[in-house]
Amino acid sequence: MNNLLKDLGINYLLVNSTNEYLVEYSALSENARYTLTGFSGSTGDALLTEDNIYLFVDGRYHTQADNEAKEGVNVIKLQLGQKQDDEIKKLIDEDKVLGIVSKKVSQQRLEGFNGYNIKLLDIDPINNYTEPHNQPLERAFKPIDYKPEKPWFISNLEEASYITGLRDFSRDCSSKIWAKLYIDSDKQVLFENSKTSDEFLRNFDGELLVDKASINAHDYALIKEPIHNLSPVKHMKAIKSQQEIEAYKKAFERTDMAVQAIRDYIESNENLSEYDIAKRLRDEFIKYGAKSLSFNSIVAIDKNSALAHYSKNSKDVILKDGSLVLIDCGAYYESGLATDITRVFVKGQPSKLQKRVYTTVLKAFLNALNRNFKTGYEYDALAHSILDDKIEGFSFGHGLGHGLGINVHEAPPALNKSEIAHTELQDGMCFSIEPGLYNPDYFGVRLENSCYKKDGKIYSFVKMGYEGKLIDYNSLSEQEKEWLKDFEIL
Repeated sequence: MNNLLKDLGINYLLVNSTNEYLVEYSALSENARYTLTGFSGSTGDALLTEDNIYLFVDGRYHTQADNEAKEGVNVIKLQLGQKQDDEIKKLIDEDKVLGIVSKKVSQQRLEGFNGYNIKLLDIDPINNYTEPHNQPLERAFKPIDYKPEKPWFISNLEEASYITGLRDFSRDCSSKIWAKLYIDSDKQVLFENSKTSDEFLRNFDGELLVDKASINAHDYALIKEPIHNLSPVKHMKAIKSQQEIEAYKKAFERTDMAVQAIRDYIESNENLSEYDIAKRLRDEFIKYGAKSLSFNSIVAIDKNSALAHYSKNSKDVILKDGSLVLIDCGAYYESGLATDITRVFVKGQPSKLQKRVYTTVLKAFLNALNRNFKTGYEYDALAHSILDDKIEGFSFGHGLGHGLGINVHEAPPALNKSEIAHTELQDGMCFSIEPGLYNPDYFGVRLENSCYKKDGKIYSFVKMGYEGKLIDYNSLSEQEKEWLKDFEIL
């Protein structure tokens, strides 16, 4: 690796987990950070220096990174409020050269390194991205009648999918089309590959609006007169139409049935492994009409359930009497809208600690669902007030929820401590509420419902009930009992 840096004429290399479309979930075969470090989580980048490899992960992945990172990789565990690039900068000498792959970093992020000695690389020296070809596009919704006053270049795949109403289910865990979009007052133009979009950008004369948060630095550099503007499409697609809400309701009906079938499967079978459950879950989703999973299902037994985004689904980890299993899953149906649900089940009878943790997490969910705050920040603060420092050794190390749409994680909205979480939650917005408590020496519990806002009130798309064996009803207030009763009756 030291020779690699010398050959490139750099002292450091920022190694990303994404591709030129800056997607959240990049296939491991295309994920340079995974190739370098062995860490398979959905987010977190690495820094290659002349002496070390540093991997940066947030609270969801602290334990997983310890378990997966290759020997010699230094795991930097970001705490709530810490920003990855701030920590990266602490390891960089401003007089030395930082290599950044121009197609794998947003223009906005690149500008965050102003003042540093940057060398942009055209090709990722660790792992390059292979573009899709001959995409089988399907019509999910009518195109959005959006005619901007000035031309826009949109490279965010969810936004391009939303505007065109098109979907592509040919890639695992995705419904978005893999194409950039040009749009003006007269037309919409899709680019099937970067060669055609590069040529277009080089030859385009005049002002072209772009969002620096979603356009990569390579594309931005090709534009003669780029005008930065926050994408209005980001907020347009965050507020779902009634047609989209109805499509979501139908999708979650089938998602509920698939997860209920898995609960029955667990109850009636012995010696099931994580792999067995995950495989059966995929089969159940397909039976109920899923075109793809929203993401690779998380099936985590006992200690593995303390890893917020556990991904192994091992054949060797078996569900035994008294074991907990956390299942976080979802699917895409005809609409191409991602569903997302998490439930925790117990095999046999639970322990007192299991019931206490489960019930505490349930209390956080019930209180969040039935409150009327303006922002996601306030809902997140409420959940943390219920969960933080309540059970020794158990912590809630992530935000309360995320936006939901064509991608399983979208923003806005957001229910966490981020700046965007201060945005008002509006009618039509869809988001998760997913409180959790985790202890890597014991287990973790996360309960997730995907919800939407209507007439100022939050409603749950998910109708599947909770695990009665794990609820300590004596710990619920009378109000919480009423809320639970109302939810279970729906």
